[in-house]
Amino acid sequence: MASRAVWKGQLRLSLVAIPVEIHSATRSGARISFRQIHEPTGKRIRYEKTVAGVGPVKSDEIMKGYEVGDGEYLLLQPEEIDAIKLETKKTLELVQFVGACEIPPLYFDKPYYIVPADDLAEDAYRVVRDALRATEKIGLGQLTMRGKEYLCAIKASGDGLVMETLFYADELKEADPLFHDIEDEPADEELLDVATQLIERKTAPFDAASFEDHYDAALRALIESKRKNKKTKRASATGDGGGTGDEGNVVDLMAALKESLKSDKGGSKAKDAAAKKGTSGRKKSA
Repeated sequence: MASRAVWKGQLRLSLVAIPVEIHSATRSGARISFRQIHEPTGKRIRYEKTVAGVGPVKSDEIMKGYEVGDGEYLLLQPEEIDAIKLETKKTLELVQFVGACEIPPLYFDKPYYIVPADDLAEDAYRVVRDALRATEKIGLGQLTMRGKEYLCAIKASGDGLVMETLFYADELKEADPLFHDIEDEPADEELLDVATQLIERKTAPFDAASFEDHYDAALRALIESKRKNKKTKRASATGDGGGTGDEGNVVDLMAALKESLKSDKGGSKAKDAAAKKGTSGRKKSA
C-alpha cells in the first residue's frame, strides 16, 4: 500500500521555500493486535458515546469542553478551533540549528520522513539535506498537524531528510524526585572494572534488524497453532453491522540563499529567541 502523507506544506529556510510532504516512518500494523469479541454471539464489541440519563448521542451533538474547575466546562465549537490561524499549519520553518548530539534523547518522540512534493523541489531539497550533513547540524522548527503544534528536529539521513517530533520542556517530568534517593557515591572499583569490560566486549555497531520482538513472534506462533486446530473457537463478523471498523474514522535557489544571508545579517530568530529567554516561551522543566 502506498504511503499517504500526514502533512503537506513548505519546508522553509529563510527565503527558500520547498514544497514537501511528510510521511510517518513507522508502521502501525506491524505488530499483533486484537479485537474484543462478545463470546456468546461472536460479534465485535463496539463503544457508544453516551450521556448519563440520556443514552447514546449523535456526533454533531458533541462539543469540546475545557474544564475550568468544580465540574464547569467552557464549550468550544469545532469551527472556533479550526479558525485559529497558525503559519505552522502550512509552513515548517527552520528557525534554529543545533549540534547533532545536542538534544537529550528524552525529548525525541516520533520519526517521520520528509520528501520533496515534486521534481521541481528536489534541487532545493538536496541543498538543505547536504548543508545539514556537511555542518553536522539538526534544524529546529514547528508545524501543526492533527490539532497540535509540534516542536520538530530535522536532520539528514541517507538520501533524504528525517523529522522527529520533540516533547516540549513542560511535557517532561522532573527526574530529581525519582533519582533523589540514589546515593551519589563512586561505585566499587573492582565491580566497575568488570562492568566496563562487559560493556566493551558487547559493543558493536547499531543494527535494529538484529533485534526481534519475541513476544510478537510467540503470539504469531500461538495464533498459527490455533488456526490449524479445528477445535479452536471461531467467531463470524456476519451480521455485525458491516464495515471495517474504521468508520468515522522553483525558485532561483542561489539568489534566494544569498538574499537570505543579506536579510538575516547574522541575527536569526534563534538569537532573538535566546535574548528573550526567560520572558517568553515555555517554562523549562527538564
